[in-house]
Amino acid sequence: MSGFWDQALAVAGRDIHRERRAGEVVWITIPFGAIALLLVPLAVGTDIPLLRRIGPGLFWVVVMLFGVLISVRRTSAETPAQRDVLTLLGVDAGAVFTGRVLSTTAMLLAFEVVIGVVAVLLYDIRLDGWQWLLVLVPLAALGLGLLGSIAGAITTSLEASAALVPLLVAPLAVPLLLAATEGMDVVQTGGSILPWILLMVVVDLALAIAGVLTARPLQETQ
Repeated sequence: MSGFWDQALAVAGRDIHRERRAGEVVWITIPFGAIALLLVPLAVGTDIPLLRRIGPGLFWVVVMLFGVLISVRRTSAETPAQRDVLTLLGVDAGAVFTGRVLSTTAMLLAFEVVIGVVAVLLYDIRLDGWQWLLVLVPLAALGLGLLGSIAGAITTSLEASAALVPLLVAPLAVPLLLAATEGMDVVQTGGSILPWILLMVVVDLALAIAGVLTARPLQETQ
């Protein structure tokens, strides 16, 4: 694993293999996310126009909330002994961070796709401009993956509880939530989605740069 991306992909593959064995996203997070979407129609009734209007926003809220949970599980899954092994093997700290982001993003994408299908069926969401979802969904998943990985590294380096991760991620995820909801809204109303996509790209780039640059200093404090 001499190359940066070889190391990052190895770390990502390890994390995905762990998830396949544990099944936490598939058997716990996704079902609870679907139940969260189901509770609103049960509360407001079968008012189809109302459900169609609030559906996209509720979808993104559930994605953000449960995405934080996925990020928390990924950051708390690695033990100090496992981190020490990676250090002794000479794995680059930036590659470890990148691999963790890749694996978390992949799990978040799977969550978004399944929950998206549930939201469309429950809320009768119109898929006007659906092709833009191919941009919004990955950008949101990447942003949450970056936020969760950075927050997890910070709490680990400070020997703080993993329970602090949601407190760090949730407020910082507001720009992503705003851009995603407004982006879907302007697509359906005929506006320009490009400013909102640009906002998500800028946020993701800033988080990626910050994460790679701080990976080694944070690792040295662990």
